Amino acid sequence: MSPSTELSRPYSGRLAALGLWLRKRVAAILVFAALFAIWEAGVWIFGVKEYLLPPPSTVWREFVKRHDVVMGGAWITTQEIIAGYLLAIVVSIPLAMSVAYSRFMEEAVYPAVVFLQIIPKIAIAPLFIIWFGFGFTPKLLVVFLLCFFPIVVASIAGFKSVDPEIMDFARTTGASGWKMFSKIRLPQALPDIFTGLKVAAALSATAAVVAEFVASDRGLGYLLLQYNGNLETPMVFAVIVLLSLIGVIVYYIVEIIERFVIPWHVSQQPDVSVA
Repeated sequence: MSPSTELSRPYSGRLAALGLWLRKRVAAILVFAALFAIWEAGVWIFGVKEYLLPPPSTVWREFVKRHDVVMGGAWITTQEIIAGYLLAIVVSIPLAMSVAYSRFMEEAVYPAVVFLQIIPKIAIAPLFIIWFGFGFTPKLLVVFLLCFFPIVVASIAGFKSVDPEIMDFARTTGASGWKMFSKIRLPQALPDIFTGLKVAAALSATAAVVAEFVASDRGLGYLLLQYNGNLETPMVFAVIVLLSLIGVIVYYIVEIIERFVIPWHVSQQPDVSVA
């Protein structure tokens, strides 16, 4: 067997895992299509007024008419989501490592982190506006705060879940601290870390909209308030669906990265059970 064949094996395995992931999502897409069809038929059958519940066809038609404005708002909101989410990752994982490996950090700092999480983010958002104005920074910080805690908690659990017997065995082999971290601690923590990343990804869109609700003159949250105030229900639904799609895309990007990073984990293996 040639060296090139050997090197291509991990890559082929990752592509196969990605293909399996895509095939598993076909059923979900079909279910959503069926739900939209039922929604469309139900509105027409029962004669529901458009200002109460517009059919998907009307929502799509109104969205197409004003897609420039909506997509411009979507781009602004997406920037807030991505920036706040990435900031949460950069801060949360190193903090989780320090809490997991330091008794002082666990006893002194972690309770403060929990306290900050308990404070309602909608109550903090006006303070950010007072401190930083109406620009990009307050929205970024609200997204950061909402995404921060799930990543921290999951990462701490991951770094603490290392089997002590494996660590003892690694020490007997003379492995350095860095080697034990890169080969044992980090790989074993990654499944839990990705769990926190996926929870935070699901919350990121909500956080951005909450921030834009408080004070903003652009973005999907601002448009949602505007359309709701004018009783433009089809556009309200259009913005809600678009927000949901952005959140889903961020979530599935993280899930695809998880497929490539930890293809060896049991959660990423195909289900071989038989009925």
